[in-house]
Amino acid sequence: MIIFGSQCFKYVLANSPKQIQEVYLSKEIDESLIKEIRKNYIKIIRVDNKKAQSLSRGGNHQGIIAKIDDINTADIKSVLGLDSILVLCGLTDVGNIGSIVRTCRCLNIGAVILCDREYLKINAIEGIFRASSGALLTLPFCTMESSLEVANQLKNQEFCLIGAGMQRDAWHVNKSLNNTKKWALFIGREDIGLKQKILKKLDKIIHIEMNNFDSLNASVATGILIDRIQQQRF
Repeated sequence: MIIFGSQCFKYVLANSPKQIQEVYLSKEIDESLIKEIRKNYIKIIRVDNKKAQSLSRGGNHQGIIAKIDDINTADIKSVLGLDSILVLCGLTDVGNIGSIVRTCRCLNIGAVILCDREYLKINAIEGIFRASSGALLTLPFCTMESSLEVANQLKNQEFCLIGAGMQRDAWHVNKSLNNTKKWALFIGREDIGLKQKILKKLDKIIHIEMNNFDSLNASVATGILIDRIQQQRF
């Protein structure tokens, strides 16, 4: 798998250097970073900008590109013992998903489960990894075909299921989140939200009051909702 960009590369180098197979440099970088690369016995290959652009597929590589081992997704059974899980239903924009993963890593969410994965492109994990600035490396990430199956499994493990709903859905259920030990937040697509079959499984549906300007993307909304759940402000 190819990653690029200074921040993403530094995160992998600091947290899992053995996953890095080789590094491609198209310009001079900080000498301390060169020393760290060599300390981990990682091969350095000098390339011109044309080659760098080809490797990064036109992305903003900042002169540093790396080939790393593929990221293995987690099995859902391995995350059911956690206290907090984010479930993404039908999201397809890898930039949004990667940003959400990064937010979850910052806010100490236990794992992310991506459902309805048939809509994703084959190389989606690469894009998600890059957009997460490497956070995908240290956060359990599962992919599942059915969001309904995920909801059922979480229910069986006594998770409180919370969903981000449209304003019209928020009255549906109103279970208190006080003293909730295990919870999972379900996020749907920006255009259609969560499907009715998922809404019916939820213990609580929450939404963000908007000031006549309905334009939050899934990533921003997710960060707000997670923070409010953690602060028990619903």
